[in-house]
Amino acid sequence: MGDLLLVRHGETEWSRSGRHTGWTDVPLTAHGREEARRLAPLVRSLPVRAAFASPRQRARETAGLIGLTDVRIDPDLQEWDYGGYEGITTAQIQRERPEWFLFTDGVAPGPPDHPGESPEQVGARADRMLAKARAVDAGSEEVVVLVSHGHFLRVLAARWLRLPASAGALFQLGTGALCRLGIEHGRPVIAGWNVRPAA
Repeated sequence: MGDLLLVRHGETEWSRSGRHTGWTDVPLTAHGREEARRLAPLVRSLPVRAAFASPRQRARETAGLIGLTDVRIDPDLQEWDYGGYEGITTAQIQRERPEWFLFTDGVAPGPPDHPGESPEQVGARADRMLAKARAVDAGSEEVVVLVSHGHFLRVLAARWLRLPASAGALFQLGTGALCRLGIEHGRPVIAGWNVRPAA
């Protein structure tokens, strides 16, 4: 298959303030829309075989703003289910749990419809999504685009590299950023990471 192009959605009010945003359907800010538009020339320069996006409006809108069409909405691309930590910041969590770290500790239980996910559960979703991307009949020059969320895409990159989900902690990823995962000498590599075009 060709490379995978990962796109993190543009800025939202919650991402700007550091609030954990899993299932809450927060829209892009004006700045977030501009971040997405700046990625459009990079995406247009590549032969896109298929595109997938998270069901959340911030991801779907980003997909449209970067010029993707025929986007397949896939729930496996949703952000980490933060359970009881939805809508609060790391600093707030660490007042109660000073050593807490998302990628190793997971989250506190949430309501029945959003109980929260462990790092391993997010890794399993990433593995499913990678299998779907690999199933796309893409040529060596074509790319498959995944438009999703920061923490999820970091875990997906770790799983691409055959690392545990917790290794997603090693990959910083800003809003409105693009990453490229590829293969070199038969081995998975990161060909580009956290690319954010200048304004």
